[in-house]
Amino acid sequence: MTVPDSFPAFLATQRDDAVDRGPATITRDELGDGEVTVRVDWSSINYKDALATIPKGQVARISPLVPGVDLVGEVVASDDSAVAIGTEVLVTGYDLGVAHHGGWARYARVPADWVVALPDGLSPRDAMALGTAGLTAGLSIHALEAHGLTPADGPVLVLGASGGVGSTAVGALASAGYEVWAATGKPAEHDYLRGLGAHEIVTREETTAESNRPLEKMRWAAAVDPVGGAATAYALRTTRYGGAVALSGLTAGTALTTTVLPFILRAVSLLGIDSVAASAELRREVWSRLAGDLRPRGLDDAIAREVELDGIEPVLDALLAGEAVGRTVVRL
Repeated sequence: MTVPDSFPAFLATQRDDAVDRGPATITRDELGDGEVTVRVDWSSINYKDALATIPKGQVARISPLVPGVDLVGEVVASDDSAVAIGTEVLVTGYDLGVAHHGGWARYARVPADWVVALPDGLSPRDAMALGTAGLTAGLSIHALEAHGLTPADGPVLVLGASGGVGSTAVGALASAGYEVWAATGKPAEHDYLRGLGAHEIVTREETTAESNRPLEKMRWAAAVDPVGGAATAYALRTTRYGGAVALSGLTAGTALTTTVLPFILRAVSLLGIDSVAASAELRREVWSRLAGDLRPRGLDDAIAREVELDGIEPVLDALLAGEAVGRTVVRL
């Protein structure tokens, strides 16, 4: 298939102390380097994408930039024998949408080693309803289970549960048979989270409250934490002996005020989760699980809503304001 001379995209362009952003047209010659060209069918919108479109977001490393740290579509050209033309593939992380044009364009050109074949059991839209957020949730659960977590161990806390990573983690843990406690600061989303499989709700006030106690009552077998800050400290001081906290986010800040006591008196582990540079082998394994035993409840309808290129901006604003719920996919 021939890539057209020009096609629709969404661009973010630095202008002194501002960023111009919105639908635009780019040319085939403006695509990034790489061995594989993909006709993009779907992308998604993440907090990192929102940061890439604001002046002080400290994410975008080129300008103009096609944001979008996720994409899925069909390979239309390939210089790598391991990636066949006609294959449905997905790409997340690496430099996509940061230092390399991302998923918010009808076509993308990427290095071959960034590409993962779309696993059986996931439609292209499903894959982007998951996207980087879903991969991060899956990596978190995978790491906790590698640490020894099983459903029989007791309740698992999900912080930031109404966000992209959190809502996916709630649905995936529930599908895998875990008792899930969902922490959120949005009372209006309690029913939504219960619909995804949450057993009980924990308020943000509880998980972010200041405490002078280095250890509190042991409650959680483990925690999925895409939030950071005070919520991480709460999870550490309330996780049961030998449990673990899988930390992947910083929406509540990068500072962590805690003590060594959860680690040396309760043998709690803090597991760092990175979805940007995870190995191709690990990505394939986790994507396969997200299509199988970790397929989240609500993936087909509740978790994601969809927009086209001209509907992206309001979602970016909602993400930056902390008002977004679930996931938003972009139909190209």
